[in-house]
Amino acid sequence: MALEKQVDPMYKWKLLKQYQLAIPSETFTIQPCLRKMTIPANALQGIAEVTKLTDLINSAVKEIISEYQTAGHDIPLLQSTEIGPFDAPHLASAKLSRAIQIVEAACAQLSFAVANPGHVATNKSYGFEEPAGLQVVTTANVADILLGKPDGLSVDEIAKQSGLDPNRLGRILRMLATKHCFQEVKPNVFANNRISMQLASMNPVSGLIGNMTDESFKAASMLGDTMRDPKTAFSTSADDSAFYRAFKIPFFDFYDTTTGETKRDRFAQAMVGWGEVTGRAMLPKSYAWESVPVDSTICDVGGGNGHAMLGLVKKFPQLKVILQDLPAVVQQGRDYWKTERPEAIDQKRVEFVPIDFFADQPVSGCDFYYLRHVLHDWPTSDCLKILTKIRKSMGSSSRLLIHEFVLQHAVRDPSVANQAPEPLLANYGMGRIRLYQQDMNMMNLFNSQERTLQEFVDMGTKTGFKFEKLWDAGEAGLVEFTAV
Repeated sequence: MALEKQVDPMYKWKLLKQYQLAIPSETFTIQPCLRKMTIPANALQGIAEVTKLTDLINSAVKEIISEYQTAGHDIPLLQSTEIGPFDAPHLASAKLSRAIQIVEAACAQLSFAVANPGHVATNKSYGFEEPAGLQVVTTANVADILLGKPDGLSVDEIAKQSGLDPNRLGRILRMLATKHCFQEVKPNVFANNRISMQLASMNPVSGLIGNMTDESFKAASMLGDTMRDPKTAFSTSADDSAFYRAFKIPFFDFYDTTTGETKRDRFAQAMVGWGEVTGRAMLPKSYAWESVPVDSTICDVGGGNGHAMLGLVKKFPQLKVILQDLPAVVQQGRDYWKTERPEAIDQKRVEFVPIDFFADQPVSGCDFYYLRHVLHDWPTSDCLKILTKIRKSMGSSSRLLIHEFVLQHAVRDPSVANQAPEPLLANYGMGRIRLYQQDMNMMNLFNSQERTLQEFVDMGTKTGFKFEKLWDAGEAGLVEFTAV
């Protein structure tokens, strides 16, 4: 008699109860040789969950296929190096974006659910190896070396052109190819694919990857020490951040040092890459701009070179823009607009006004005040100072738009809209993991944070604002306030 059939069915029942397994609507019958045992409904929850996850994946994939076919496109192969029709966030419909998030979330949750938990905890998406490998190949311009080489190059040739050791480089490339970044087309022969093309030097995303796997990664290695040190454990000062512990200087001052100067251009490229990846071009689609009166003025506070506003006024030229940032940054913005949209300067549709938003108030009387990924650089105490100065500049009909990541709890909350379908985590899990990774990145770099909607509302209430609406802006949200 097989060992399995000798197991007492009551022992099986105890195991089922211990692991809380259940099937939702049907009974499940086990017929061992000893006697028949019927398990009540809701006895195999694990089977029901993985089945539901596969159903979500199948349904979402059908939606993705439909969106591509409706637009007259095929889904790009992973091996392709061509730009896909929906690669930029603003090009994808809300339906397509949601379906992709469901696939990302459900595939990850399904694999985590069925795999050995020790395997997941030590080996599946939690390692340091990928950032370390990406730093090597990005710095060495490996993706550039492979441009125009669809059949790939041997690792010896790549190593020769990059100046790296072929044995080590080959092992790094194979690890990355196993995560679908690059492809190994023959043994020890590697080529680009859709993912590795993001590492090419002409792609601004490569600057973002370089920055995240260098300065940010080194800072992250100091987070544990920073949180355990009594001097820094509860501080929100940038001088007590993990970055400061790693580099002995605040983040923004770093790029004026001898070491930082060599990485300053990459950081500037990284900010462009950040905008492309997170959907800066979503702004024209994320608010009812078509109903805004002609000649309405938007004050972009801390707007850098004004790239977000540039895309907006291209779509809605009836708007006026005032760009405010530090003097040197405003000058960069002036030069940028002279190249990209000189007629806006000539027609006085854009102005450039320097500001230190801790010392100065923004230009008064604008119709909109816009903050894009500004508050996440600062602890709440400083955010309140920034918002207070904006509030003093606003008129009775002015509106504040905060364009930032809006975090959700991983558990379901009846008061929160737009939660993921069950059994996914309420916040879409791995489908929106960047938001929570970026929250940690802000912690490491500045002792600051990304925030939940309630945290934005609380800051607004304390500084004289009334929350009006959360607009969908892709990965980010557009939080609208009026003046109280």
